[in-house]
Amino acid sequence: MTDEESRPQRTPCSPRAPGRPGRLDDCRVIELPRIQDARGNLSFVEGGRHIPFDIRRVYYLYDVPGGESRGGHAHRRVQQLIIAMSGSFAVVLDDGSRRRTVRLCRSFFGLYIPTMVWRELVDFSSGAVCAVLASEFYDGSDYYRDYQEFRRAASTLRGKKRSR
Repeated sequence: MTDEESRPQRTPCSPRAPGRPGRLDDCRVIELPRIQDARGNLSFVEGGRHIPFDIRRVYYLYDVPGGESRGGHAHRRVQQLIIAMSGSFAVVLDDGSRRRTVRLCRSFFGLYIPTMVWRELVDFSSGAVCAVLASEFYDGSDYYRDYQEFRRAASTLRGKKRSR
């Protein structure tokens, strides 16, 4: 298989406008290209091709103690792709009115999270490594860190969308 043949077509996810209320239905697991070889497998991600945004920031979580959680926030402008590079963990998604949990355990699957979706990463296996690809550079003002404040903002944005 050639490199070009292994590349999926542009993801069906479409970028979200900043500040638009996210919906759980917009969160999707995206299968990333996988080149299998007797020497080992290779996967890759190209911003704007496999995911609906250009990558501005990459960070990773590791050595998360048993029983601890990460995340616990939503973003006003940032879209993300979360990948379990090693081990497994679950991502609890919440759009302010509904909740859903997605378990990640394979390094060739990533979870796309649009703006305005609350996320909590829980149930890390021993040795888990979580990579996060983000659409924007770090900006502390982009975060909703208080769940009730996030719910009020999401509700207000949904109300504005309905009234148009």
